[in-house]
Amino acid sequence: MAFRILGLDPAPFRPLYGLSDAALAERGVQRMVANAPRSFPDRIELRDLEIGETALLLSHEHQPAANAFRSRHAIFVREGAEAAIELTGVVPEVMHRRMLSLRAFDEADFMVDADLAEGDAIAPLIDRLLADGRVAYLHAHYARRGCYAARVERA
Repeated sequence: MAFRILGLDPAPFRPLYGLSDAALAERGVQRMVANAPRSFPDRIELRDLEIGETALLLSHEHQPAANAFRSRHAIFVREGAEAAIELTGVVPEVMHRRMLSLRAFDEADFMVDADLAEGDAIAPLIDRLLADGRVAYLHAHYARRGCYAARVERA
């Protein structure tokens, strides 16, 4: 089954770009400089930041459902990211190299299934979950820290 993996829309984050550290702190956001490879996974472009690039660490409501599954968690966005990535049939390297928790939601935003996968097992798990007629979309999370990674839909 064809699937699409979607980065976050940068529009809600643009007003934060370039703010002073004090102004960011007032909003609960912290600016960080990537100081190690593969340590700052951006949620807009779905890539790891290069050493020296700037990330904003903030709490993001990735599941705004009006039910028990409503959820928010810490994410990184690359400061200055302007275009959300959309990949069809491809798991980006930033996700492929990490253990993922894939959570399947129905049209009412209730979780109907979930499982873990990493590496080459991710795409087959996405296919299996999306083959279930109850499933409207998936959320991928980085399993070790629990942070939201991306939305997955049928292509």
